[in-house]
Amino acid sequence: MPAPRSIRCPAETAPGARGGAPALELERFLPYRLSVLSNRVSSAIARVYSERFGVGVTQWRVMAVLGQQPLLSAGEVAARTAMDKVAVSRAVAGLAERGLLEREIHGDDRRRSVLALSPQGRQVHDDIVPLALAFERRLLDGMDGEERALLFRLLDRLDELELQAESAHP
Repeated sequence: MPAPRSIRCPAETAPGARGGAPALELERFLPYRLSVLSNRVSSAIARVYSERFGVGVTQWRVMAVLGQQPLLSAGEVAARTAMDKVAVSRAVAGLAERGLLEREIHGDDRRRSVLALSPQGRQVHDDIVPLALAFERRLLDGMDGEERALLFRLLDRLDELELQAESAHP
């Protein structure tokens, strides 16, 4: 595990710029740091459920969303997870092929199908949830309650700011 890094200034204030343009120092570039951390955490937890249940990261995200909110379309799952529609479509196909997911035609609109966990899928979901929560507890174990609350407030704030920026620049 890498040594903890100290919090430093954002990339645009980084020294070492060429020709007056700011230097991009990945260690200080927030999108990069968030992506790397997300990949590390996702990979670590994926080992837990992949080995036992044969479910990959994208498939688990689909299952987790449908476990909380059944009867969503694949597009709605993609929107909730901020995952690529093609990746969600592949995950859905794989889960359906294994019998972990069911598709139903939505009401009168025969063009729209919605997804739900099958009974077998619900069982796998329910078996993974305690493992995922235990992983999260171990991950956050080194933080006190104030630090955890601050972390989630900051994540919420970044999400809010991203949504604002996204709506301002469609």
